[in-house]
Amino acid sequence: QVQLVESGGGLVQAGGSLRLSCAASGRTFSSSAMGWFRQAPGKEREFVAAISWGGGTRNYAASVKGRFTISRDNAKNTVYLQMNSLKPEDTAVYYCASARLATISTTRLQYDYWGQGTQVTVSS
Repeated sequence: QVQLVESGGGLVQAGGSLRLSCAASGRTFSSSAMGWFRQAPGKEREFVAAISWGGGTRNYAASVKGRFTISRDNAKNTVYLQMNSLKPEDTAVYYCASARLATISTTRLQYDYWGQGTQVTVSS
């Protein structure tokens, strides 16, 4: 079993920044890739960013590339999502997820544990 707890969401004006954190416990954190997904009202959950087990490989959705940065601290069992230059269209519930494998994936089915989500709201 893996437990994931997100934090850091909130309300921010367009152009602002937020840093999301995801604390993991259970399965050996450093053996799994980690990802961030988001879901806006009425839309499907979509991939945002992923990072490999060692942090050497990262992948981003085109919509956030250059604005968001994913990182991890295996000593703290925590993964982060730094979000800069936020836009109203970034408004969503953001979910942290633990992958089945050590290598990154953009596919939801490759993630077997999910956090409860944290709300990010960007006002215009």
